[in-house]
Amino acid sequence: MPENNSFLTEYGWNTLLSDKFDALTPPGDKPGRVLRVDRGQCDIAAATGISRAVSGNEPLCTGDWVTLAGSGQIDWPETYTVTSILPRSSSIIRSSASGKSEGQILAANVDTVVVATAADGDVDLGRIERLLALTWESGATPVVVLTKADVAQNIYDARTTVSAVAPGATVLAVSAETHEGMDVLDAVLDGTVAILGPSGAGKSTLANALLGHSFLDTGAVRTGDGKGRHTTVTRELIPLSGGRTLIDTPGLRGVGMWNAGEGIDKTFPEIEELIANCRFSDCSHTSEPECAVRRAVELGEVHERRLASYRKLQRENAWNATRSDARLQAERVREMKAISRRLKDHYRGRRQ
Repeated sequence: MPENNSFLTEYGWNTLLSDKFDALTPPGDKPGRVLRVDRGQCDIAAATGISRAVSGNEPLCTGDWVTLAGSGQIDWPETYTVTSILPRSSSIIRSSASGKSEGQILAANVDTVVVATAADGDVDLGRIERLLALTWESGATPVVVLTKADVAQNIYDARTTVSAVAPGATVLAVSAETHEGMDVLDAVLDGTVAILGPSGAGKSTLANALLGHSFLDTGAVRTGDGKGRHTTVTRELIPLSGGRTLIDTPGLRGVGMWNAGEGIDKTFPEIEELIANCRFSDCSHTSEPECAVRRAVELGEVHERRLASYRKLQRENAWNATRSDARLQAERVREMKAISRRLKDHYRGRRQ
């Protein structure tokens, strides 16, 4: 390692990252990890401890491993400056909440994603499927966690229902209040862990239980609709026991698909398997003859709701891909027009 980075091991630094850093970084730069991002600056963990850093040209997100220039000392007017981002091992990306034709990175270099949903009310299976698609697409491993198991009316049925829409994922029922199931959850979490879910799902309470102390603010849900009050307002990376780290995130109101084709396929493997048997390769699974998917629905092998969810995510993913392509094409047109104007100005100047 270029220097004593023992402090960074609390934030996931290891030999593999050290080798990658040495191979990609010029002498003099230092490693760091982004803990939270705030208006062009960020909190970072570096060998010297927690410091502030000025963002470079590339947009940063919580969980990024970066290279740093500067001393990081508090008497330095510029603290650290981020000079580059090390290649991300994973990125959780959704379509931009602003409606722009670009993706929004929620967290980087995540190994395990906890998809949290409250079990004390109606469980939104469609939202779970969305979050699973984003997780599978990122390359992280999903763990679906039904929180508030101690106050759920029938936690066994809820877990069975969720397990049916989460093939390949671990599904657990836990209570952060009574610690029911928390030991099992802690055992399956690995590396950098991100907690995703809507407001009111108990994400911060769950995170505090994993951390062993009340590090994050929590709040009660509204009695009218059961929704939370966004006690977490930014993504923040925190050391967890065993060399792991934890990223708590704000509640997600919108979870749009962004380049998530493989993630959707992994979320609905039984439908993907049936598609190969459809008569037409471009079957929409609505009214075409000899559609293997519709046949499975009629036989009760696939639930109608699940097929509708699959088709909705596929349409949304295709639509966002089209918008992205249109944006890139428009950017290329603008670049060509700018080049053309510069050439015209150049030759006009030569004639004068």
